Amino acid sequence: MATVTRENIGLLNDKITVKVAGEDYLPSFEKALKTYSKTANIPGFRKGMVPAGLIRKMHGQSVFTDEVLRSVEKQLNDYMTTEQLEIFAQPLPMPENDARQLDLNNPAEYAFAFEIGLKPNFSITDLSKGKFIGYKVDITEEMIDEEVSRLQLRHGKMTDPETVTSDDNVLNITFKEADEAGNAVEGGITKDNSLLVKYFSEAFRPQLMGIAAGATFTTTIANAFEGKEQEWVLGDLGLTAADAGKNFILEVTKVGLVERSELNEEFFKQVYPAIEINSADEFRAQVKAEIEQHWAAQTRNQLHDQIFHALVDDTQIDFPETFLKRWMQFNQEQPKTAEQAEAEFPAFKNQLKWTLIVDQIVKDNKIEVGPEDIKAFAKQQLFGYMGMPTSGDDQPWIEDYVNRMLKDRKFVEDSFHRIQTEKVFGWAETQVKPKEEKISTDAFTKLVQEHKH
Repeated sequence: MATVTRENIGLLNDKITVKVAGEDYLPSFEKALKTYSKTANIPGFRKGMVPAGLIRKMHGQSVFTDEVLRSVEKQLNDYMTTEQLEIFAQPLPMPENDARQLDLNNPAEYAFAFEIGLKPNFSITDLSKGKFIGYKVDITEEMIDEEVSRLQLRHGKMTDPETVTSDDNVLNITFKEADEAGNAVEGGITKDNSLLVKYFSEAFRPQLMGIAAGATFTTTIANAFEGKEQEWVLGDLGLTAADAGKNFILEVTKVGLVERSELNEEFFKQVYPAIEINSADEFRAQVKAEIEQHWAAQTRNQLHDQIFHALVDDTQIDFPETFLKRWMQFNQEQPKTAEQAEAEFPAFKNQLKWTLIVDQIVKDNKIEVGPEDIKAFAKQQLFGYMGMPTSGDDQPWIEDYVNRMLKDRKFVEDSFHRIQTEKVFGWAETQVKPKEEKISTDAFTKLVQEHKH
């Protein structure tokens, strides 16, 4: 008769030993042999007519081993189900196990041991007692002016002046990698791009005034660009910040200028086709509302970051670290060394902690993600990709797209986790009492960069 015993071997770390006797595995072994003899395809014998003795001689030991191990696995799973054990991953066979002890000719009682990591009981930190800041970005008239100007350029008409006259001119430029003497490097980087004059550094721009197509400059990326524009140009050339000192020949192939759209009803309709706007003041009010909406989303994300840290940093959870490190080594598609597992464990533990916290919040607050949530998420993504308003009548092709996406298992799984996480943070927002603090866009952007994960 099979027996299962359990003993503690460490923090949240138990050893389960399963012992099986002949009566537990021999009946299934004999049955497996008979089944095998009916299906075996052995030269010289008709299918289903292979003598049992021959099957036992040829395959008996492997079938015997399989049935013993299957019996052990069943006893282990039945025990964990009966005991309602909450464990991490799967039980790990212990080093003392040795399948070579199994002998078809001498059936006996066999013992196999497994190590399990138990999930901890814990209490989530009380968010209502935490200190949080609800940032409110100050929307200035200058920000509105810049956005109105950007929209006028975006919807403006491209013209072809002979020379550069302002920072708003567009230059089609061919970048050619050069050596220190200013000669083009054979086989070097060559790339075409279109850039506004104002993307160049302030010190470099005067050289561009009055030039026409055909003009060339030999310079470094660091000399011609700075800040985010330098990063963008380097990225477009397939380079990094370390390459900013490289020489390039910049050949202007075309000079353009976008004539800004006038602030009239035609322009208002182009920018906001679904909204009736009759004056420049109404247009500016709508632009301001959209800027506010953008920064409200950014500040909400930053509040979520504060909540995440409060939950992870202030919730105390114990882990069966020895077990988890062993599991990282032996239960992965790509096995790890003990040193690799040790090095990667802090990040793994942090992610595992967050997963447990989310699961607990979901369970305690009965947070659910249903098919309609995923369907709405798919529509939202589609509308976002196509720049469509999220309201309005659904067209048949939209329904077809959504139904197609709902058949994509990876999309459904990814969407489920994203929606669930959003609902968890939505619940968390109801628990916190953030102190409102006004902040400039520059200060807020710097704050976010400093706390990026």
